[in-house]
Amino acid sequence: MKKKKVKYKIGVIHGRFQILHNDHIKYLLAGKKLCNHLIVGITNPDPSLTRDSNTNPHRSTPIANPMTYYERYLMIQAALLEHGLKYSEFSIVPFPINVPDLLENYVPLDAIFFLTIYDDWGRQKKQYLESLGLKIHVLWEVSLENKGLSSSDIREAMIHNKPWEHFLPISVAKLMKEWEIPLRLKEFRIK
Repeated sequence: MKKKKVKYKIGVIHGRFQILHNDHIKYLLAGKKLCNHLIVGITNPDPSLTRDSNTNPHRSTPIANPMTYYERYLMIQAALLEHGLKYSEFSIVPFPINVPDLLENYVPLDAIFFLTIYDDWGRQKKQYLESLGLKIHVLWEVSLENKGLSSSDIREAMIHNKPWEHFLPISVAKLMKEWEIPLRLKEFRIK
């Protein structure tokens, strides 16, 4: 059987993944389908590389960023392996989208950069990447109302003891419980 030819050698995809859910998996796998090797960039990798954005001010708040870079690294790795990818098919790196000039330190700039666009923040990220002369491939653009799952909603469900596990890959739900992320979120809410 002949192996299907992919469009790109290396693709770069990014997100905060605070908390990785099933629609994130759809996004990551859509990017992987188009390239031999997928580099997953984790935005807001640490507080020093997190900036406020007028187009999405919520994304820089502590309650929107309860997990460390390392926890998100482990979570993404577990979810991609759960969904059949091999270690050799992906890498996970910091991706300081708020400081675009630093990206050259983390990813190959000659790769293709995958995006999805739902709102002004998505359009702003596209402008950031285009300003660096990067090749962009928009996987899809839909309105915010048609976006689907939201990590914000999942975090709120955790805080209010509502069902949330079914929105996540099995491996991620297990880690959220192991790391007591619902409790961590409740503690953020109290502060």
